Amino acid sequence: MSQHDKPLTLLGDLTPAEFLAHYWQQKPLLIRGAIPDFISPIDPDELAGLACEPGVEARLVEEDGPEGAWQVSHGPFDETTFERLPEGHWSLLVQAADHYVPSVAALMDEFDFLPRWRLDDIMISYAPPGGSVGPHVDQYDVFLLQASGHRRWQLGGKQADDAPIIQGVDLRILETFEVEQDSDWTLAPGDMLYLPPGWAHHGVSQTDDCMTISVGFRAPSADESITSYADYLGEQLPASQRYSDAGMAPASQIGELDDAAVERMRQFMLKTLDNPAQIAQWFGRVMTQPKYVDQVAPLEEPMDEAALMEHLQEGEPLLHMPGSRFAWRKDAGSVTLFVDGDAHPCAEALAKRLANPAPMYEDVLELEGAAPLLTQLVNAGSLGFMGEDDEE
Repeated sequence: MSQHDKPLTLLGDLTPAEFLAHYWQQKPLLIRGAIPDFISPIDPDELAGLACEPGVEARLVEEDGPEGAWQVSHGPFDETTFERLPEGHWSLLVQAADHYVPSVAALMDEFDFLPRWRLDDIMISYAPPGGSVGPHVDQYDVFLLQASGHRRWQLGGKQADDAPIIQGVDLRILETFEVEQDSDWTLAPGDMLYLPPGWAHHGVSQTDDCMTISVGFRAPSADESITSYADYLGEQLPASQRYSDAGMAPASQIGELDDAAVERMRQFMLKTLDNPAQIAQWFGRVMTQPKYVDQVAPLEEPMDEAALMEHLQEGEPLLHMPGSRFAWRKDAGSVTLFVDGDAHPCAEALAKRLANPAPMYEDVLELEGAAPLLTQLVNAGSLGFMGEDDEE
């Protein structure tokens, strides 16, 4: 029995295979005690501190704000912002908390039955009693883990793409929200709710202050995917590859764009686009692009291979840098490691090891081609050593 066939507490009595077959992208699932005796990896003051930091994506949602209903403000905030807030009916949301707090990032390991490249980030919300962001729909899968306090969740069923939303506010709040039968639950710390895309939900903090951890997943839209792939492919296609109509019949009507011409163009486009190897290379790049382009920064003073080997030989762990994304693919005998939107051909064993977020030590140098690729990724800002200044 593989690890993915064994029941996990995180999914209740379900194995990962059962969850993926019957719930993933299909219907919600409530899991009581998903993480027993759960203690939040961050407290409200630390979350508020993050929201005050430049570069951190944070939002404040006030149900009855000074400038109107469902007022949304964007960080960074300061102490005066929090001092003026009422005792209830507001929410603070901090995106990508896993990029800044290692103990939050560690929660991603709980979801290793899903491809790591599919995970997007972990958002954490804090709300005093009555805090909410209104009934809404997300276009991606999400696990809502209760970190502290209690939040009441009500579900409203799967919504049409054109479901009416309230106009004039900076939130996609549904105009109408009808609670489905048996879809009204209050979650305590350690409880978790899974929601597939498009499912209406409304969460409200109860009588105690509440923190909820949202583990979200990356799912490019059709328009984003087509545009991105066309751009990627367009950079590689020769100008000589053009529409052709050799052997066509004489035109029967002046200026007519006939079915045969349209079909020739359709076949030309499909043949050009339908290239599995190219799609795989594009997909690996796009799914590993950092959430924030400025977060993965190259070293100001590049490191050479000798220095890298010295750090590892002295026992320093080499780590994925916060915000970096890794994936790998084996295709027609060749292996590609995708890191932060770039592709690196390398040996399979090395690709697998580098895609694993566990700390790397001296033994990684035994893998074929390790030293030059590790050096390149350190200099690019995708990998890094934990220096004394980074230790807590």
